Amino acid sequence: MSFGTALTGLNAASEALNVTANNIANAGTTGFKSSRAEFGDIYATAYNGISNKAVGSGVQLQAVTQQFSQGTLHNTGNTLDAAINGQGFFIFSNNGTQVYSRAGAMQVDQQGYVVNAQGQQLQVYAPINPQSTNPTFNQGSLTNLQLSTSAGPPQATSTIAASINLNAAAPDLGVGTINPTNTASYTYSTPATVYDSLGAPHTAIFYFRKDTTTPSTTTTPGNTTWQVLTQVDGTTVTTGGNPQATLTFDANGNLVTPANGQIPYDAYSPTNGAAAMNVTLNLTGSTMFGNTSSVNSLTQNGYTSGQLAGLNIDNSGVISARYTNGQSQALGQIALANFTNPQGLQAVGNTGWGQTYASGTPILGAPGTGSLGQIQAGSLENSNVDEAKQLVDLITEQRNYQANAKVITTANTVTQTIINMT
Repeated sequence: MSFGTALTGLNAASEALNVTANNIANAGTTGFKSSRAEFGDIYATAYNGISNKAVGSGVQLQAVTQQFSQGTLHNTGNTLDAAINGQGFFIFSNNGTQVYSRAGAMQVDQQGYVVNAQGQQLQVYAPINPQSTNPTFNQGSLTNLQLSTSAGPPQATSTIAASINLNAAAPDLGVGTINPTNTASYTYSTPATVYDSLGAPHTAIFYFRKDTTTPSTTTTPGNTTWQVLTQVDGTTVTTGGNPQATLTFDANGNLVTPANGQIPYDAYSPTNGAAAMNVTLNLTGSTMFGNTSSVNSLTQNGYTSGQLAGLNIDNSGVISARYTNGQSQALGQIALANFTNPQGLQAVGNTGWGQTYASGTPILGAPGTGSLGQIQAGSLENSNVDEAKQLVDLITEQRNYQANAKVITTANTVTQTIINMT
């Protein structure tokens, strides 16, 4: 009996040594989670239960469980490296089968897919409005993230927003027509670059003329009017069929008309074959004060095409492409999975796990939502193996092995003594 009992002890100690050895071997493996051998004692049973005088029959391995505690994070500086600070798993597609992992070392394959070292493709939520400054994502389905090396498309200018101060002390030029070739016909001018549908730049110049000192009968007393003429590449762009638009300022220097501060221009057709441009000039915030005429701010919403310049990953898992034209575009949002019982996951190798009945179905979500952790870009998660503890366990398991071996030698001595007595 003692031979068999001690043999189970040897087997248990050997299993524990194997688990500890595997932990130590993977102490430097990214995203690795340490394992723990769990044992139970053995008792012989009968129809009427276990006798209160029964002696145990040894020990057996019940399970090898994974310890999913957080590993430390270290910075790598690599753009596509990502670590999860908190709960959750990255989702990779392995020929249609989902693999869950804490290892976020990723790269781009020859087809442009973001993959791990095993070639498994990272799964993300696709963007609904990728060019928005606050993009949203389709969280109803997952897709494999694929980067495009093609140029980012251009966008034609549709709005120019300008906050301008026009000098209230400027001399009155009287009612007249602005002639861009005659500087005496206008008070102030300022340029802006706009873009057509092909991404080609064009130069727009706005000419301002202070045209009245004494308001007319159609102008509120105390108000001052200015005329503005706009040319694009030397061609006058009309507004409502008129070459000039009227601006009115009150006695406090505030813009009164147009009421919404906007001047909608008639369509302008570039000579390069691009689509006709429909541009609105928004002068909201413009003033007429006694200091020098100047531009406080001037922006427009068009841009030329751009080449991919780099990638960004934020802590909510949004992966954005940066282009040489200064624009950015959301490519996808990393999806994370969590499980009711992570210890029920099946290890499949290469620091990956597969879903099982015991783990339950994956609970998907965006990083930072629910119980899911946030993404730390340019970082990786170290193994959570505590090497000092593992070495102590190694010594303990070695002694357990030696003790069980001693039981066998002792039992052998007892048996030999009995044989010698016969």
